[in-house]
Amino acid sequence: MVDRKSFMQVGHKGSLFSAFLYFDMSFMVWVLLGPLAVILANDFHLNAAEKANLVALPTLGGAVLRLVLGVLTDKIGPKLTGQIGLSLTLIPLFWGWQFADSMGDMYFVALMLGIAGASFAAALPLASSWYPPQYQGLAMGIAGAGNSGTIFATLFANRIAQHYGDWHVVFGIAMIPIAITLVIFSILAKNSPNKPAPKTVAEYGKVLKQKDSWLFCILYSVTFGGFVGMSTYLTIFFNTQYGLSPVRAADFTTLCVIGGSFFRPVGGWLADKVGGIRMLMGLYGVVALMMAGISTLPALPVTTVLLFVAMMAFGMGNGSVFQLVPQRFKAEIGVVTGIVGAAGGLGGYFLPKILGNVKLATGSFTPGFLILSAIAACCILLIAVVQGQWKRSWIGEGGKVKVSQTAIDSVHA
Repeated sequence: MVDRKSFMQVGHKGSLFSAFLYFDMSFMVWVLLGPLAVILANDFHLNAAEKANLVALPTLGGAVLRLVLGVLTDKIGPKLTGQIGLSLTLIPLFWGWQFADSMGDMYFVALMLGIAGASFAAALPLASSWYPPQYQGLAMGIAGAGNSGTIFATLFANRIAQHYGDWHVVFGIAMIPIAITLVIFSILAKNSPNKPAPKTVAEYGKVLKQKDSWLFCILYSVTFGGFVGMSTYLTIFFNTQYGLSPVRAADFTTLCVIGGSFFRPVGGWLADKVGGIRMLMGLYGVVALMMAGISTLPALPVTTVLLFVAMMAFGMGNGSVFQLVPQRFKAEIGVVTGIVGAAGGLGGYFLPKILGNVKLATGSFTPGFLILSAIAACCILLIAVVQGQWKRSWIGEGGKVKVSQTAIDSVHA
C-alpha cells in the first residue's frame, strides 16, 4: 500500500499538477464536438452517419498524433512537447470560432482537435518520470484522472451555445482555459533529470512483432475506445432516440461519463487484488450484457442506468488492461504504452461509426448496440484462449503478478 506521506516527499508536485491540468483541459477540448454535434447537425443538415463521422474524427486524429507526440516527447522532453501541443490546440479552436462555416471547415477542426487527444503522450511521461516504481501507479492515476475533462465539455458546451445563440462562441471560450493551462504548464512543469533514453524505430518494430502487443491493442481498443466513443456519441443518441434537447441530452451523457471517469483507478486497484484476467473477463461480460440490454431501447431511466454501468465497466477495464501490460512488457513499457494507447483511440473512432452507420442503414440503434455486445463477448473468448499460454510464461493465477518470477528476478538483481 502506498504511503501518502512518503509520496508527498518525493517527485515534483508542480509537474504532477501540470500533467493533470494539461490532460484535463485537453480531454475537455478533445471531446468538444460530441455534445455540440446535435446543434451542428441541425445547422449543417447531417444524417446519422455524417454526425457519427464528425464526432469520431477527433478521436482518429488523437490516435495518430499520439504516436507523433510520443516521438517528440522522447526527443525534446515532455515539457516542450506539452507546450507545443497546447499551442497547436489553439489553432482548431480559433478556426472553429472565427471561420468554421462549412463541413469542410468542421472536418479540419475535428481532425486538428486530435492534437488535444494526443496529450497522453506528454502528460503521462511528465508525471511518471519524476516518481520511483513504488509510486508510479499513484502518479499515473492522478495524471490520468484528467479524463474527467469530458465532464466539462458535456456540462457546459451546449449551455454556452444556447446562451449566446451561436455554437461558434464555444470554441472561442474554450481557448481561455487552454491559454491559462499553457501559462501554468510553462511555469510549473519541469522535465525530470531521470529522463529515459529515446526509443528507436527498431524498438517499436520489435514490440510490434510480438503477438501479445496486438492482443493488448485489441483489448484496450474496446475499453478505452468504448469510453471515448460513447462520450462523444451519447449526446447524439439521447437526442435522436429520446428527443432530448441538446442541453438535456448532454446532461444525461455527463451522468454516464462520470461512471467511466472515476472508476478507472478502481479497476487498476481491483486488478491488483484479483488479477487483470479475471477483472477483464468479468468487465467485458458486464459490457456485453449492458449493450444487449440497451439494444432493446428501453425507457430513458433504464437506458441511463445501463449506460452508466457500461461506462463504469469501460473505465475499470482501462485500469485492468494496464495492470497486465507492465507485467508482460517490463523493459518495453514506454513503447507499448504508446502503441496500445493509439489503439484505444482507434477504437473510439470506430464506435460512433458503427452506431451511426448502422442507424442510417437500418433506421434503428438496436443492431449497432448488438454489434458492440458481440465485440465485448469476443474479447472474453480471446482472453479465454490466450490466458493458458500467458500463465505458463509470464503471469500468475487470474492475472496477478507472478510472485515466483518476481522473487527470482529480485534474487538475480
